[in-house]
Parts: sequence; structure tokens; C-alpha cells
Amino acid sequence: MSNVAAAMIMGAGLGTRMRPLTDHQPKPLVMVDGKTLIDHSIDRLVAAGVNRIVVNLHYKAQMLRDHLSNRRDAQIVFSDETEQLLDTGGGVVKAMPHFSGAPFFIINSDSIWVEGTSAALPAMIAAWDEGRMDGLLLLAQMKTALGYEGTGDFALTADKNIVRALGAVPPLYAYPGVQIVHPRMFEGAPAGAFSTNVMWDRAIAAGRVSGTLLDGVWIHVGTPQARDEAEAYLRAPA
Repeated sequence: MSNVAAAMIMGAGLGTRMRPLTDHQPKPLVMVDGKTLIDHSIDRLVAAGVNRIVVNLHYKAQMLRDHLSNRRDAQIVFSDETEQLLDTGGGVVKAMPHFSGAPFFIINSDSIWVEGTSAALPAMIAAWDEGRMDGLLLLAQMKTALGYEGTGDFALTADKNIVRALGAVPPLYAYPGVQIVHPRMFEGAPAGAFSTNVMWDRAIAAGRVSGTLLDGVWIHVGTPQARDEAEAYLRAPA
């Protein structure tokens, strides 16, 4: 099995859609079922054997620094974007020196999930094939994607490669904001702020991005209503 021992959690966003919950705190510190969003992510990563986590910072950065100083189960490193918000792709490029050429997870901080019989992150590590892939995306079935407002982000080819949903043969899947990437995916990246979609599209065209299905339920916590719905789901009797 491959070893993916590092991760990046995207924590720099402004959390505009989460207001008023983010008026006085960054989105990763919004509580869901007694735990902050970012702690949900860190707990999953640590359980999968990840011991080094980079968190990018912009909005209310010091609050995130202070909160994460209490974690002792993983090394937390910060990538500071307080002077310029770099979007998803630019944020990863700035943090890239922390990964020393090895593959790593990237997780959106507003994504939580309920595991099925197979834990998602260890299953992704088992599916990761560094020779064949520059990226591996976790995908959620539409019927088990809570708080998701889209019509599907990707489809899968017969050999489990990712294709964009537009014009693709169903079924379509939602992207829960969890991926493994190799640093080579970002070689030749634009300078400054840009979306990871730029690098995905190049790698997808080369047949270098695969997908694996979440065994469980994904919960996108992007708005106050979605937070309330997530708590109701997580607290419901089994």
C-alpha cells in the first residue's frame, strides 16, 4: 500500500455564504455536532495515519492559529495568505514546499462525512497509484450527498478515470472536496491566485486523474441552514 502521510486543509476562505456564523470567526471554526469543522477533518486524517497537516490562513487567521495550537496528535504547519488570498490552486502552490515532492491529501474544511463499512481516507490511500495518477478524487453518489446544491461534478470512465459531468454518460457524482494529489500536477502552474480546476483540467485531459466512491454519506456544510441540517442528521438515532 502507498503511504500518504501529509495533508493540506483549505482554511483561508472568507466563509461569506456561512454568515452570520462567520461574522466573528473563520469558517473552519464553525461547530457541527460539538466539534469544529476543521477538527472533523483533522480527526479523519489522523485516523488514516496522516501526521503532518498544512493549513492555509487568511480570514481571522489568528483565531485558527490559537485553536489549532491545542492539537498534539499531528504536526500542524501554517501557510499564511493574510496579505493575498490565493484561491484553491494558488494556495496549494504556496504550500507546496511543505510536501517535499510526495503525494498528499487536500481537504476542504467545509466537508464532513459519515463512514460506511469502508473508511474513506484509508480506502483512497489503498487506491492511490502514483505511477498512473497525478490526482485521485473522492466522489459521492448524488443520493448520499447532503447539503449539495449541484447536479453533479464528475463522471467515471470504465477504467475509473475522471471526466467532467457536462456531456458525460451518467451516473454523475458530487465532489466532496477530498483528494490526493502528487506535486507534479501543479508543475507549470500560473502565478498568483487561480483555481485548482486549471490543473485538474490539464491532468484530466492527460488521463491522470482517477476517482473513487465514498462508502458513506457526505455532508456539505456551506451555509447556516446546511450546518443545522448536518447536526440534525448526525444526531438522529441510528
